[in-house]
Amino acid sequence: MELKETIQKRYSVRSFSDKKPSSDIISEIIKYAHLAPSAGNLQARDFIIVDNIEIKKELSRAALDQEFIVEAPINIVVCANLNRISPYGARGKELYCIQDSAAAVEHILLLAVDNGLGTCWVGAFNENEASKILNLPTHVRPVAIIPIGYPKGRATTNPRIDTKILTHYNKW
Repeated sequence: MELKETIQKRYSVRSFSDKKPSSDIISEIIKYAHLAPSAGNLQARDFIIVDNIEIKKELSRAALDQEFIVEAPINIVVCANLNRISPYGARGKELYCIQDSAAAVEHILLLAVDNGLGTCWVGAFNENEASKILNLPTHVRPVAIIPIGYPKGRATTNPRIDTKILTHYNKW
């Protein structure tokens, strides 16, 4: 699939079939997500694969009871690794590692489409609860939960604001 086509086909999936993606597909997605740009090439992100139903239920509760987290056969939790960004000081820990994680998330979303899978970028969750559920060390911060699997049905595309309204040259 061409990149532009993949971008156009991506949408947020909140209903998944029971069919589980192969571990080879998930490994390939992580491999290419890891190629996303990162500040100073420090790669200050980690990926946690969650397929345990009980952990998915707990993550769903931490994420404002978004049930599709449980329905998805797999969740990828993308985390910022604060230790790996330390050369950049406070700005690195507050911003750069989040940007690194977000770049990897976008790669995951697009690679999923390229493999016939659906995803949803979930950022609405209680970070402290998710950290406890996943038993994360204090230097690892969950940034996004990405339910991933084969979509059940097809969503309609959402309208987009005209780019002329969003684009500004030199001055606001």
